[in-house]
Amino acid sequence: MALRINEAIEKKRSGKYNCAQAIACTYCDFAGMNEEEIKNAANAFGVGMGNMTGTCGALLGAGLILGLKNKERPKTMKEMKQIMERFMKRNGTVTCSELKGVQTKTPLRQCNDCVADAAEFLEEILDNQ
Repeated sequence: MALRINEAIEKKRSGKYNCAQAIACTYCDFAGMNEEEIKNAANAFGVGMGNMTGTCGALLGAGLILGLKNKERPKTMKEMKQIMERFMKRNGTVTCSELKGVQTKTPLRQCNDCVADAAEFLEEILDNQ
């Protein structure tokens, strides 16, 4: 599924998708939704949900896919925790403002890289189901 990681990055890079939409749209077939529907569902999750620089939007997009695919809260929460832990270990935080270096003026990770990380971790879970 490595091509999907690149697809997610390209969606984000195009400027037509926020981080959550880039992930959600790339994996919409797993959620049983078409791209337009899931893009609309992920509208509010960009720039750290609601443009408030909270949890990284790419992670929110991954969670959206897991929830729609699994349709089971405990399983989805367990898998999302795995993604969040791996993301945290790689990047030091899951918070958009910290990743972007809003306070420090020193970004920890660029958005395209966060999208790539979330896609990688999501794919690993999807591949193992």
